[in-house]
Amino acid sequence: MELTLEQRIALVRENIDRAAAGRAVTLVGVTKTKPAELVVRAIRAGIGVIGENYVQEFREKTAAGAYEGAQVHIIGHLQQNKVKYVAGKVAMIQSVDSASLLEAIGRRAHGLGTAQDVLIEVNIGRESGKSGCLPEDLPALLETAGSLPGIRVRGLMAIPPAETSRAYFAPMYHLFVDNRQKKYDNVSMDFLSMGMSDDYEDAIREGANMVRVGSLIFGPRNNI
Repeated sequence: MELTLEQRIALVRENIDRAAAGRAVTLVGVTKTKPAELVVRAIRAGIGVIGENYVQEFREKTAAGAYEGAQVHIIGHLQQNKVKYVAGKVAMIQSVDSASLLEAIGRRAHGLGTAQDVLIEVNIGRESGKSGCLPEDLPALLETAGSLPGIRVRGLMAIPPAETSRAYFAPMYHLFVDNRQKKYDNVSMDFLSMGMSDDYEDAIREGANMVRVGSLIFGPRNNI
């Protein structure tokens, strides 16, 4: 018998707790292509953080009142011309990968009288065509963040190569720890966001304290 949404959420949480072995891990429920009604149902079932890939979906679901009672994280690639729609309006932007994007977010958030929490996305697999800064470029980005009053870097995010993701979790964790030991203004290495539906348990065992789970909870993505 097919599990209900609520049962799938409970199962994922059980798996997280087992893999975390007592550590706190934040579950981000990824609702890409899913309707507002399903988001509302997931929040009622205990999902406290919703991840959205597309700004347009975020705006539509916000208008529908879908996110009441939860935080929203932008986890997809963010174009600079869409920063105005999310900066200061979401709890976190996880996919920041360039100085120019940091600066655009910082300007917008500072103009609104706030500071935007962000994660720096790292292209740990060095895949061409994929978003994320290269590991060696991370220190310069963190230095840039330190000069921006509208930015708070809260950690790192990664989407390793799908077929071999497990091989990249440990190097990503080491990068996270190395930079946590350094002192940058406006930077606190609180979150390491890595792991999705196929590999979130392994990611947690390798040090992730935030995972982004979509299809395992909500089913396959709808065509849009």
